Amino acid sequence: MPRWKDLPDELDPQIREFAGQLRRIVDSGGLTLAQLADRTHYGRASWERYLNGRLLAPKGAVVALAEVTGTDPAPLITLWELAERAWSRTELRHDLASEAVRLSRARTVTAPRSGITGPAGGSPALPPVPEGPGEAPLEDVGPPAGRHARRPALFLAGVVGVVTVAVGAFLLTDGGTPRESRTAAGPSSPSATPGPSLPPGVLCGGADCTGGDAEEMGCGGDLVTTAASVTVGTTLVEVRYSRTCGAAWGRITQAGPGDEVQVQVGAVRRTGDITTAGDTIAYTPMVAVREPGEARACATLASGRRGCTP
Repeated sequence: MPRWKDLPDELDPQIREFAGQLRRIVDSGGLTLAQLADRTHYGRASWERYLNGRLLAPKGAVVALAEVTGTDPAPLITLWELAERAWSRTELRHDLASEAVRLSRARTVTAPRSGITGPAGGSPALPPVPEGPGEAPLEDVGPPAGRHARRPALFLAGVVGVVTVAVGAFLLTDGGTPRESRTAAGPSSPSATPGPSLPPGVLCGGADCTGGDAEEMGCGGDLVTTAASVTVGTTLVEVRYSRTCGAAWGRITQAGPGDEVQVQVGAVRRTGDITTAGDTIAYTPMVAVREPGEARACATLASGRRGCTP
């Protein structure tokens, strides 16, 4: 039986109730996390996050859990819908807090630096501005007075120039965009090429995914398909592929301790293995691909048998 960690104190009550119900269903079915992953086809790492309240389980995982445990899915889906709305509210609050921090940083960047104010902390003194024909123009002021009158104006112009450059640099960098998990801002010029927009929950794309865990980076679940497979003894070897993430990885199921899986794309290789008794599934870190056919997965079993996908 899994030994659950305490759910986070800050968790929304509806999310807490949903996670607690998932735990009760898993406990009543007598399932280990490895068995749960094997039967639902959602990774062990994902189920650990779902059941510990660190990530909201997708609806597909909820339905799969109900199927493998013989649970009526209707009440569970109702709880999921309430938790999903609560999760969205939590994300919105997080976004608003992030935006407030961003605006605070913007004000810090655009504020004048200390040490450039005038006497007693005030603004630099400026020469009087002529308001009518009776005022003497600057050229009529004597040479010493004229030089002193021009210095504050030149100093102010320098300050304005520095602030203008700082604001421009801020707006042309990531300081003017929301956090990376949201849609990227448009290009700053017609010649710039915008990056691809990733769905909510997906944390990498293409080369950024290489070496990452598919489940932790949001590339698993409904976003993954099996591109190729082969059976080695009783062990199934697969190339798993996510078009959204532009990445592939190797997976073995119905395996045992000592069994190893490897994925190869060109000269790049990543390996995963089973080290814990009772586990039957293992997968490699991801490797970036343009097409799923670029990846090949191989299994080396503890018995010495080896096989690879076509």
